[in-house]
Parts: sequence; structure tokens; C-alpha cells
Amino acid sequence: MAMIIDGKAEAERVRGEVRSRVEQIVASGRPTPGLRVVIVGDHPASRAYVRTKARVAREVGIDGQVIELPHSVTTDDLLAVVADINADRSVHGVLVQLPLPSKVDAGRIQRAIDPTKDVDGFHPLNLGRLASSPQPLAEPGLIPCTPLGCMHLLESVHGRDGLRGANAVVIGRSNIVGKPMAALLLAADCTVTVAHSKTRNLKRFTKSADIMVAAIGRPRMIGADYIRSGATIIDVGMNRIVDDGESRLVGDVFFGPVSRVAGAITPVPGGVGPMTVASLMRNTLTAYELQGVGG
Repeated sequence: MAMIIDGKAEAERVRGEVRSRVEQIVASGRPTPGLRVVIVGDHPASRAYVRTKARVAREVGIDGQVIELPHSVTTDDLLAVVADINADRSVHGVLVQLPLPSKVDAGRIQRAIDPTKDVDGFHPLNLGRLASSPQPLAEPGLIPCTPLGCMHLLESVHGRDGLRGANAVVIGRSNIVGKPMAALLLAADCTVTVAHSKTRNLKRFTKSADIMVAAIGRPRMIGADYIRSGATIIDVGMNRIVDDGESRLVGDVFFGPVSRVAGAITPVPGGVGPMTVASLMRNTLTAYELQGVGG
């Protein structure tokens, strides 16, 4: 039976580190780090996620506030809100919750965010830095939160040096998870294959993987027959299904069968999700320091 990687416990460690650093900052007389989370529309899942981000921010001492905008908002309306936040010196991190309504140009919004306040790590300058840096985790910078959290979980199992030379497969090629995840694994000296929905004979790649990161958005797609015995599995998927008449969250990996083959695996929920929010808090603190606030 695989070791269950406890994302909640690891996230609490990260939040504790952030909380301690924020307390030191405030005690020194410097301004409190500030985070603004912008949400457009009334999608229930997005609203719940945004509330969690703001709540966790406040728990670690960050001034976390939500800015709610109606579904009718235009690209220009949202650009104006972002411009105001960029200019607000009491705010050190900003994210605009995705997805946005189809009529809003998400690319323009992401590019408009001040790169030094881009705590989601999606600005082209931050993604470019990640892709070009030989050691992104060793340098202060803003890295997409989910891949950053995944790397923390992998290091909790293998240590930083233990990833060196590992054969890693990332299933998914999004700018939010797949591509930055591959860049981080490459920087950790893994040999990386990026697969996706159009990959032919996916099992040919996954059966040889020491590490698999599943981020393809298909519930329980990855079964035990995809897994090499003893592999470490990071399941990024968050899919709501109806199972035995009940609605539940499941990952891209079929947890039960895979857990009997893998060496270590993240559960859904309770794995990558808590680490994503904890990484957002870490990024907010990084943004604060990069801006040299009160220093």
C-alpha cells in the first residue's frame, strides 16, 4: 500500500513559516503584507475557493481581501480595477480568479498585473523567468502556486537531492500547471516527459515513470495499469462526480487501485489543494520582499 502524502500537514508547515515571518515583519514596524483576490461572477466553486484564500491569508497575518465584480464586467472595467490595485502601495499581491467570463480577455488581464505583485505567477515575465532559470526554487521569484506546491510535496517524500535523475512524466500541458511543473522538475535534474490528451500510447511513458504528475482534468483516468510499481504520484485533478448517488471530488488518478501499486500518492481532496493555497501565501510574502517594502 502506498504512503499517503499528507498535503494538509505540509501546507500547515508552510503556513506556519509564513505566519512567523509576517509576525517578524509587523514587529519590526514595517507595513502588513496585503493581498487582493478579484473574482468576477457568482460561480459557487470559485467563490468558495476565493473565500478560502482570503481566510487563510488572514490566518497567517496577511491583509487578505476579496474584490467581487458582477458577471457583466467588461475587459476594460477589470483592467481599471487591476490598475488601481497595481497603484495601491498597501497591496503587495494580487490575483484574478480564473476562469473569467468568455467575453473578458483573460490574457490582457494577466499581462496587466504588475509582475512584482503577480502572486499567481502567470505573468509572461514570471513564466519566462521560470523557464529560463537554472534554479528557480533557490532564487526569489513568483512561481505558479500549484506546481510550487507539488514540488514541496515531492521534496517531502524524496528530499531535494532525491529527485535528481528521476524519470518524471507530467500529464497535462497548461500554462497554469503542466508547463511550469515540467520546468521545475527539469530544474531539479529530473528527466521530464510532458504528455497530454493527444499523446499516443500514454502507458508507454507512464509505466517507466518514477514520478507522475497528473493534471489532465479527466476523473479517474489514470488506473493501476498506468503505474510503475513504487512510483510517486501527484494528483492535481479536482473533478466532481456522482458516485453511488453521492456527489464527491475525485482526482485524475483512480486512487484505490493506484494506491496499491504506487510507492507514494496524494489524495483528493487533502493533497495538492491545501498546498496550492499555502503556496499562494508564500508567494505573497515573496512579492512583499521583492518590492522592498519598508526596507
